[in-house]
Amino acid sequence: MSDPTTAVYMLMTGIYLVVTSWKTLAFLRGPTVTLALITSAFFVGGVVYAMASPAGYRFLGEQFGQPRIATLPIYIGILYCYAVTHILTLLWTPARNAPRWKIRRTVGLWTGAYGMAIVAMTVTFLNADLDGPADPLRFNTQQADDPYVQVFLAILLLTLACGTLSTWQRARRAESTNPQVRHALRWFGGSMLVTFGYVLCSAPAIFLAAVRHPELETLGVFGSYFGILGCLGTCYGMTGAAFSAWLRERRDSAALQPLWKLVVGDVDTGLMYSAAIGKPHLWGAVRVVLTRRIIEILDGIWTVRPWARAEIAQAVYELEDGTLSPHELEAVITAAVLRDAVARYRGSPEATRSEGAQLRAAPSGQAAGVLPGQGTAAQDERARLVRVARALQHPLVDAALERAAATCAAAAESAVEEPAAGHR
Repeated sequence: MSDPTTAVYMLMTGIYLVVTSWKTLAFLRGPTVTLALITSAFFVGGVVYAMASPAGYRFLGEQFGQPRIATLPIYIGILYCYAVTHILTLLWTPARNAPRWKIRRTVGLWTGAYGMAIVAMTVTFLNADLDGPADPLRFNTQQADDPYVQVFLAILLLTLACGTLSTWQRARRAESTNPQVRHALRWFGGSMLVTFGYVLCSAPAIFLAAVRHPELETLGVFGSYFGILGCLGTCYGMTGAAFSAWLRERRDSAALQPLWKLVVGDVDTGLMYSAAIGKPHLWGAVRVVLTRRIIEILDGIWTVRPWARAEIAQAVYELEDGTLSPHELEAVITAAVLRDAVARYRGSPEATRSEGAQLRAAPSGQAAGVLPGQGTAAQDERARLVRVARALQHPLVDAALERAAATCAAAAESAVEEPAAGHR
């Protein structure tokens, strides 16, 4: 029994410490009180699960010469983690039109209540007369005959019950315009309700054990799994939205790679912050890389903008059959104009043949206004550029470039024939 339990608890330890490392990096990049609380809660949670595993519990007991000493930091750590969740919920869900001082007072009162509970638990535990086998999963029922342990467990369960139910009610009624906060609160509420199952299972098991009827001891052990499920839900609530955002940032960074190569890598490497930005798959500070990539792309577009031709945009309009949405059409036009402008900027053989002239010389200001999307708001640039990057190989782009090339070739041929006819 202990080996599977140890494996489950150590898995939870690994999950918590991995998230701790991730949140620590985020905190170092942008320190905030919220990130500090979340990071500390994950670190404490990881340590708690390591100590609560049968192997970790026995190890600490052997090191300190007191088989059950790990129980105190385990239960204090549990209370701390749920206190952080509760306090975050209070900070994220202030009452409508509540003044700042009232929010601070509410947070202060709950923080004080958790602090007093931890002090009282420490005092009662240290005065308890503990005996019998040291089993972390059955401590509540095996030691329930000691009065100090009864007070110790009563404080724990009462504080957990008040905290979890208060968090659940607050999260359930809360409204927020921030999608990440809404995600966190939705999971906080459900997780706290699940965690309350630990209280419901433990309370009757402890009461019966205290009056010498340990028939429900297994129910108390079963309650610990409600705690695990609640922790997993809270963990996802604190990280799920951020992780999803990280995945979207990484996806968009990879999607922008072809556009980056077109207007930066193939135009001017001096626009790059560093060569590493050009790599399509990065696992580090994805948001930083994505932001830099967007800036470099916009600089590259500005560089080739004078070479943009209205004929390319007109060709797209003529070929488009009305099936594209306005955003899609804008992306296709931009992609086509950029591909042509880069070719003209570089003076490629294909562009030279179609134009019949040297194209590296900057054209006149007639290109102003050819590229759509110039007035895009900063917060919308990422989505716009991703659409453009995905449209680079759109069939309509190729067709528009071919039509524009054919038109230019016909015009050049006509221009050559006219002087010849005049000489005849």
